[in-house]
Amino acid sequence: MSGRLVHIVDEVPELDSSGQHLTMVVALDGFLDAGNASARAAQHLVDLAETTGEARVVATFDVDELHDYRARRPAVSFVRDHYDAYDAPRLVVRLLRDLGDTPFLLLHGPEPDVRWEAFCRAVGEVVERFGVDRVVQMGSVPMAVPHTRPIALTHHANDPSLLSGESMWSGELRVPSSAQALLEIRLGEQGHAALGFVAHIPHYLAQLDYPRASAALLEQVELAGRLTLDLSGLHAEAEDRDVEIAAHLAANPEIAEVVTALERQYDTFRRAEDSGGNLLADDQPLPTGEEIGKEFEQFLAGLENRDDEDG
Repeated sequence: MSGRLVHIVDEVPELDSSGQHLTMVVALDGFLDAGNASARAAQHLVDLAETTGEARVVATFDVDELHDYRARRPAVSFVRDHYDAYDAPRLVVRLLRDLGDTPFLLLHGPEPDVRWEAFCRAVGEVVERFGVDRVVQMGSVPMAVPHTRPIALTHHANDPSLLSGESMWSGELRVPSSAQALLEIRLGEQGHAALGFVAHIPHYLAQLDYPRASAALLEQVELAGRLTLDLSGLHAEAEDRDVEIAAHLAANPEIAEVVTALERQYDTFRRAEDSGGNLLADDQPLPTGEEIGKEFEQFLAGLENRDDEDG
């Protein structure tokens, strides 16, 4: 071992002479990945590449230096009398191409548990080595929003000129940090453009795959990264998931009532944003946190049972 966190395994000489803009998409699963939205989006990109060409690994990170195995234990198969098929965590950079044959990089894998500063420096090395001129990050967080309304996205960037949408937030919010948040800050200090999108996931779906959010994130990646992507597979998955949710709500009217209350809350906020008035209407009763938690524990259990039956 050289002691370096990142190892370039493919020099990719064609990038040096291409003269093209090069985007690197970042999706780190873990803390900032409610609904498995960004991890599923990243896997969709890899799957597309593997069906049309090679998803080349051009750089790897030393996961042993970054991963807390006791906090996030990798899976391993036990086959009758022996262990097999250890699912080793991998944090890699791949070279992919979009529908127009435009190259781009994808950094994906588990969010580092430790050594964030060293990780950010290592990503900076990748950015400079391959001539990346824009880093686009994906993330998702659980929010008290209904699945029946459009997915809201928080836009962020280390350069205001990169923002493509207005912020729904005012003032300063103190929130738990992530490796991706620190990466955006450090890249900005190094003079590298970085922006990203965080999808708001209905909190009662945060533990399930939510492909509609994955598609929404990749639609933004297309615009920010100057790429053209095939999202038809994700849209089909999203439709299937929506049908499952609708069927479960139809069979559980008490849960549907909580969703209706969230819809009223969402619509009230939207009207307030448009009019500049108060955020909450006096005549709109909202469910308590205890009510929401109780109902959606049942909701989540029902959907997980449905998934098990389908599997």
